[in-house]
Amino acid sequence: MKLVIVILSNKDLTQVLAAASAEGFFSTKISTAGQFLEGGHTTILFGVEEEKVDLLFDVVEKNVTKRVVRKTGVESTLEGSLLKKPVDVEEFGAVAFVVDVEQFKRL
Repeated sequence: MKLVIVILSNKDLTQVLAAASAEGFFSTKISTAGQFLEGGHTTILFGVEEEKVDLLFDVVEKNVTKRVVRKTGVESTLEGSLLKKPVDVEEFGAVAFVVDVEQFKRL
């Protein structure tokens, strides 16, 4: 058994949950905050049999969108205007972590 933790944009959330559910994956959604994605993001927890992890990755990958967003340059104590210029940054559709589950019980 694996715990798959997926962090994705709120823009893709409904589509990913519907597609995952259609494939028989059950999940828990957690509202999260951070600097990972522009416009907000959500963390989804999936309990998955080891042999189905790749299938879950396929479902997620097909239902998220990579985006290019314009970000203002980094803050710095150095003088100069180049650091404040906006740049295009690719934003991945999702990030996933797989954690081994030593024990699982339904109570």
